[in-house]
Amino acid sequence: MSLALATDTRLPATPISAAEQALRIDLAAAYRLAARRGWDDLIYTHITARVPGEESAFLINPFGLRFDEITSSSLVKINIYGQIYGDAEVEVNAIGFRIHAAVHAARHDAHCVMHLHNVNAIAVSAQLDGLLPISQHAMRFYKQIGYHDYEGLSLTEPEAQRMLHSLADNPALLLRNHGSLVCGRTVAEAYVLMDTLEKACEIQLKAQVGGTELVTPPAEVLQRTARQLVSDDVPEGEREWPALLRLLDQGDASYRN
Repeated sequence: MSLALATDTRLPATPISAAEQALRIDLAAAYRLAARRGWDDLIYTHITARVPGEESAFLINPFGLRFDEITSSSLVKINIYGQIYGDAEVEVNAIGFRIHAAVHAARHDAHCVMHLHNVNAIAVSAQLDGLLPISQHAMRFYKQIGYHDYEGLSLTEPEAQRMLHSLADNPALLLRNHGSLVCGRTVAEAYVLMDTLEKACEIQLKAQVGGTELVTPPAEVLQRTARQLVSDDVPEGEREWPALLRLLDQGDASYRN
């Protein structure tokens, strides 16, 4: 996949199917929930989702809106090359989209990609040993998280390939000195994975404040726990998502608009 994005080229708008509208609502909800958790970074970072039935079309936030402003109708439909569908005067952060485009193109199971500059994850990404398996939350990612060294702001094609190699088939990636990234089969799964990763990072940082030696369970316990945490037939997030939507609806349901 070429990273030469054609963001100055517009494609005709396409009808919004029922499946796409449902996805738009879920994705807008994820942005609002991320804002509630303080995971946003002004107008930067993104959560993208592949449009059902359209392998190369995705939804992304318009550049300039805060996460707490996102609605289902404000989301921008864009293809893998950065071409926007429709003639509305909206802009997409091309640098940010490059990361998502690369992951979506390489990982067909990554229907939703969430990349954040969340403070706890950045702090742990800057630690040489990365995420330590010292909490049950962290054990979800035992031997299932990648690390990618920082190379600067712009993602070149060679770096994209190195980043994808670092991600491999893991559900999560810590971008050193930069942020976090998770891949989900659904928006709900991506959100819950990020929630788990964020809590694992926060627990680690708090545990390290004490300055004492940390307790790490034996390797066989870590391996068994990691298997148990993903052995459920129900995809992660499926049970939690209705409760999270109710939380939003009780306060402000405008994300659905």
